[in-house]
Amino acid sequence: MTIGVVYCELLIYDASSLKEKRSVMKSIQTRLKQRFNVAVAETNHQDVWQRAELSIVTVASDRQAAERELQRALALIDGSTESERTVTQFEWL
Repeated sequence: MTIGVVYCELLIYDASSLKEKRSVMKSIQTRLKQRFNVAVAETNHQDVWQRAELSIVTVASDRQAAERELQRALALIDGSTESERTVTQFEWL
């Protein structure tokens, strides 16, 4: 069993308030949870308007399956026009 975690920082250029940022983040989190076998949480920068950190976790039988699922989740984030992914860090347990 492998646990894969990816931490990714996002920039949300159009957010001019925490309410707008929360709307964008909620949309991304909901889409990730619905389409993929992952758990998602905003883990840093909750009090900053245009910056966020998402932590995405998946559990799979081997590392390749976990990495494939996380890469698909990151592709969904990259396809979003509301945010830009900057720093990304993987961790394997």
